[in-house]
Amino acid sequence: MSHRIVHSRLSRRRLIGGAASASLALIATPAVIRATVAQSWRSGNPFSLGVASGTPRADGFVLWTRLAPEPLSDNPDTPGGMSGGDVTLRYEIATDEAMANLVRHGEATAERAFGYSLHLDLAGLEPGRPYWYRFSSGEAQSPIGRASTLPAAGTALDKLRYGYVSCSNYEHGYFSGYRHLTDENPEFVLFLGDYIYETIEENRPIVRRHSDGVEASTLPTYRNRYAQYRLDPDLARLHAQVPAIVTWDDHEVQNDYADKWSEYFDDPAQFLLRRAAAYQAFYEHMPVRPIVSHPEGPRMRVYDRFTVGDLIEISLLDGRQYRSREACYRAPNKGGGHLETNAGCPERLDPGRTMIGFDQEAWLYSNLAHSKAQWNLIAQDVLMAQLREKQDGVDSFWTDDWDGYPANRARLLRHIHDSKVANPVIASGDIHSFLANDLKLDFDDAKSPIVATEFVGTSISSYGPPYDPIVQALPDNPHIHFFESRRRGYVVVDLQRDKMQVRMRAVSDAHDPKASIETLKTYTIESGRPGVVEA
Repeated sequence: MSHRIVHSRLSRRRLIGGAASASLALIATPAVIRATVAQSWRSGNPFSLGVASGTPRADGFVLWTRLAPEPLSDNPDTPGGMSGGDVTLRYEIATDEAMANLVRHGEATAERAFGYSLHLDLAGLEPGRPYWYRFSSGEAQSPIGRASTLPAAGTALDKLRYGYVSCSNYEHGYFSGYRHLTDENPEFVLFLGDYIYETIEENRPIVRRHSDGVEASTLPTYRNRYAQYRLDPDLARLHAQVPAIVTWDDHEVQNDYADKWSEYFDDPAQFLLRRAAAYQAFYEHMPVRPIVSHPEGPRMRVYDRFTVGDLIEISLLDGRQYRSREACYRAPNKGGGHLETNAGCPERLDPGRTMIGFDQEAWLYSNLAHSKAQWNLIAQDVLMAQLREKQDGVDSFWTDDWDGYPANRARLLRHIHDSKVANPVIASGDIHSFLANDLKLDFDDAKSPIVATEFVGTSISSYGPPYDPIVQALPDNPHIHFFESRRRGYVVVDLQRDKMQVRMRAVSDAHDPKASIETLKTYTIESGRPGVVEA
């Protein structure tokens, strides 16, 4: 996300200490066929990156870990300090945190081909309840994590709490927002993109430095970047205690990329090689279903649907992999997001352009048309509402968010309206700001109906765009009811059958690892009445 910024280019204990410099001694039993079953970890904690659960369903979820006794290894041939073949781990799942009442146990494989990561996709569990789990290998044991199944589709459900986050730049601040979100005990957390940043900061103050001292662009450097983030104690604790539902934005690969088109006009074939490395590293560090999200070179599916009882259906989108090339993609400096006028960039209005790809569009429209849930959430990466700005006194629009693909936005909002989708709400990230927006069939017509409501969460730590220019543009955007780019934080939603309460939570200072938290704004949507209403 470079949007309107002045142009410039675990466990419950911290597990960093000593791990990065530790060495691995792996003793394998002879004549193993697939994996080493008996290990001795003489130095280094193989579970330094913690554990996570995610992609919850009514009968199961995915459990994740990645073996990394040297999590920031500088040897590309030994990711995380590991070498040799696949490694077999033992797992245990219980109905209690003390792990006394085991309901499942067995063996699972940490795959060498994917950085010794493990994705254990479980089914056959009871719906709508928590479970606790852990992994072990030899004398080494992981932290105990908490996972949850969703209530079965159609099950009467009266209330639900969830949160969503985006844009955590390690160099720009600490992740105290993750700590406070964990304390709010949501049923799950939506990660809406920019989980890592591939960049190296050159022009603004930094709090802590990114791994390797270079921009991540290869599989080893992406791996180390994820490992560095996973070593953060606040992020590790969130993953250990709260199930994750994840999508991506641009910085998991490169700022402002669009499908095979790089911000810097790289050869598309070469850029796809970089994208393949980035997608593999994403897979290696996320609790996603291997049957759905297993990467195939530069392709990996992350869009998905989640049904929580009869209360809410969530359509999770991928806004990067399938989008049309950004409008008016031209050298020397307009490969990524930039402001364009209608006269100067008629391509932006082309009805053949798509933000999410036509196959994903059809999938989404079908989800929405057939949903029987009381509420319908579209969770995605970038600002959906129109934001009209001035450039040399002329109306201009940003090309990297939905303003760069207004025909796709119009199709989506028209479908929501015509299909009479129940209580549609959009959760968005990317712009490093809080926004509360009415989504209208025609943003330029004051009498046009409001068909959905959008709440944008600010960044966990990434610096926000300049405040004053956007505030000055708000009179030209009456559908935007609130904007705040100076605060960092997240969003928590308390959902009931008759209303949705949205709290914008802001940390006191992202440069303070012990930052406090406050509620900046609270909004309530009543069932059957789309639009922003401050509580």
